[in-house]
Amino acid sequence: MTQPWLDDATSLLEALRAGTLSAREATESVLDALRSSALNAVSYVDEERALAAADAADLTLPLGGLPLGVKELEPVAGWPLTEASVPLADEIADEDAPMIERLRAAGSVLVAQTTSSEFGNVNYTSTKLHGTTTNPWDPTATPGGSSGGTAAAVAGGLLPLATGSDGGGSIRIPAGFSGLVGLKPTFGRIPKTTESAFEPLTAVLGCLARSIRDSALFLDATAGPDERDPFSLPAEGSFVDRLGTHSLEGLRVGIDIDLGVAVVAEDVEATLTETAERLIAATGMTRVPLELSFPEGGFEWSMVGAAVVLTDLGDRYPACADELGFEMAFGAKATVDHFSLATFSAVERFRRAATRAMALAFDQVDLIICATNPDVAFEAAGPMRTVIDGRDLVKELGFGKALGNNGALTIPANTTGNPSLAVPAGLVRGLPVSLQIMGRHHTESLLLDVGLALERLQPWPLVAPGSPH
Repeated sequence: MTQPWLDDATSLLEALRAGTLSAREATESVLDALRSSALNAVSYVDEERALAAADAADLTLPLGGLPLGVKELEPVAGWPLTEASVPLADEIADEDAPMIERLRAAGSVLVAQTTSSEFGNVNYTSTKLHGTTTNPWDPTATPGGSSGGTAAAVAGGLLPLATGSDGGGSIRIPAGFSGLVGLKPTFGRIPKTTESAFEPLTAVLGCLARSIRDSALFLDATAGPDERDPFSLPAEGSFVDRLGTHSLEGLRVGIDIDLGVAVVAEDVEATLTETAERLIAATGMTRVPLELSFPEGGFEWSMVGAAVVLTDLGDRYPACADELGFEMAFGAKATVDHFSLATFSAVERFRRAATRAMALAFDQVDLIICATNPDVAFEAAGPMRTVIDGRDLVKELGFGKALGNNGALTIPANTTGNPSLAVPAGLVRGLPVSLQIMGRHHTESLLLDVGLALERLQPWPLVAPGSPH
């Protein structure tokens, strides 16, 4: 087997331009690694077209010759468009999404489709259609979700970089579980296709990366306006060129590991607090008190996402109900049975309260640091964790709130559209844990510089030990 590239994507591009290896060699090594992997991180491999693209690669382009994976929820012309769901198993995309067009134009080689949870619905990756994706740090654990295949492939040494999407934590949660960098950009930073679900105005596109500079590189290739996305933002110049240009000294930082809305494992909280305090001391930032009052996301909010899924299923539902996974089937039925004007009103009240709470928080601080996940990765095939430090959250909080604890830390930034960066912050019980750094709207460049400071202060493994698997 040809050894795949186990440094970051930027260094691979440098090697390609220097002639250390060819784009075909890099792509063949990825294909070899994918064939031999037991992670179940990909659902489709486009070998013939990938090799042809590698042979024709223009190495002068920003991503010239870089092998890339694409999360299966994003349309790529000629590739399956299944939403990781059995009822859509035969669907094929007939055109590229705007992000994919830009990745091609930047010279990348699209190799494989990475697995997702069904319709991106839960934060682990195990479906009736594709089976269970596992974490390269521990084959019994989940890499997270919904961008779990991307996380497993990048952390497992199979792909140097791959795309993700994040509507409630689906980039940051798997980044946190898998020891990767995961940036959720400001809402609208990377444009979506007209076929995307814009409501409930939470989901954004991005990548999971091994390094901060790879995240900046991806933004440079994909960000900017597109008429097909009415919420897309103007271009802001090069994120790569701005890396390391911000003075962090004096920035006001609020540390609230649980955000007042989550139950976080004690050893995770201790490790993250220590890392955050070291980062603040090393950069000259200033820790200040922070009063937070985020509302709890209710059952009604989840119904909006389920309503979008029902739109995608169309007249297949309810006949296809038995083909759906448990969470998706439950959510779809609850939405059909209970969605009403009162539901919509509850969702809108939640959005307004969350937006007000975030604005009040950033009146007090420049950055918010919290946990990305409430605990280390749980079992690969689920269910989501509801017991932390011996506390049975179902008994304490009720079934819905106990399940909601798994995404409670990431959902606020989706609700308000703020950018948020997950960065590796050490190991607990032998598994990665992650700091989440939230900023004001449009401050991705600043967040990347904070992440860069942590990367230099406390370097993290670029791939899981023993990779590729």
